[in-house]
Amino acid sequence: MRSRRNSFNQAKTFLWRKVPTFFFWLWLSLTLTQCIEKNKKSERNPDISQSVENDFDVLIEKPKDNKTPEGMVWIPGGSFTMGAVAFDSLAMSHEKPNHTVWIDGFFMDSTEVTNAQFGKFVQETGYVTVAEREIDWENMKDQLPADTPKPPDSILQPGSLIFGKPQQAVQNLSDYTQWWQWKIGANWKHPLGPGSDLTGKESHPVVHIAYEDAVAYCKWSGTRLPTEAEWEYAARGGTKDSRFPWGNEKKDLSRLANTWTGTFPSENDAKDGYLNKAPVASYPANNYGLYDMVGNVWEWTQDWYNTSYYKKIAATEGKIINPKGANKAYNAYNSYAEEKVIKGGSFLCNENYCASYRVSARMANTSDSAQEHLGFRTVKSIGKD
Repeated sequence: MRSRRNSFNQAKTFLWRKVPTFFFWLWLSLTLTQCIEKNKKSERNPDISQSVENDFDVLIEKPKDNKTPEGMVWIPGGSFTMGAVAFDSLAMSHEKPNHTVWIDGFFMDSTEVTNAQFGKFVQETGYVTVAEREIDWENMKDQLPADTPKPPDSILQPGSLIFGKPQQAVQNLSDYTQWWQWKIGANWKHPLGPGSDLTGKESHPVVHIAYEDAVAYCKWSGTRLPTEAEWEYAARGGTKDSRFPWGNEKKDLSRLANTWTGTFPSENDAKDGYLNKAPVASYPANNYGLYDMVGNVWEWTQDWYNTSYYKKIAATEGKIINPKGANKAYNAYNSYAEEKVIKGGSFLCNENYCASYRVSARMANTSDSAQEHLGFRTVKSIGKD
């Protein structure tokens, strides 16, 4: 299991050393994808953006004079243990150590942002997503080793990554070029590339969304992206020491979430009802009324991804309130990219590969990266945003 759990990081190393320019571009597509100091301990951790206090209050109940925004639910404030529970054999090292966090109450979208909602935003603003724009190689190469070769112009075209199921069983799960394909012309309007459209998929989660696309939508809608802590707190739905939004039982996974049922990536028996993305709210909500907090599509958070962040924040003295993640990005496996944390897993998650349908699961994704299984939902604070 260890090699399978670490396959994402191994894949990056594999692609960097072994594959030709085209598959390097595939790797590139995947990976391009204030500090309130209250005590001496936090001053020694400059990479942490957080509130650390000894005397504290958090907003728990929604003030009576605040109306819940349409499509959102109230997430009552409180504390929780963030990160992997001790008995989770599928947890990866960057989910540890766990640590207690306090969160103010906030509003959260009950579902992922849909194609219809994003379409309204585009119609009113004329916004063009990252996947639809011309690729600027001069800007891109600043994030890469100095001797990185320029891919052919035929590849440096607007597009995104789509999943292509291999026709036979895959022996080496570290080589994900076997199922990810760079598709010129793939974007939120054409999720599988030219010739595909959103007919009948208005209620599906919007995908092929880069971080700045999600932020632009938030500015238009008067919301913001959740912090990683807010996202995980909400996903747990008030449960304690749980692996999933509904508790710890995995046996009902196919009834409760849209994941890969079968042997990834070649066999999907669709026991959960869907081979690909599902319309939002197709599965039961958690205790807070949130749908699809695991499975369906990955979701952006506003936090920088930093491989040392959990260890540093767990060592911080005092109460940790409303943490906003690391002040800067750092990934020991991919030092050239600046990445954000994504949460929730997707319809491609399976125990024999990433097993990221757990609430503590987290992954790194570069902010200008868009894929077929990546979307978002928004939040709103009381008196803020």
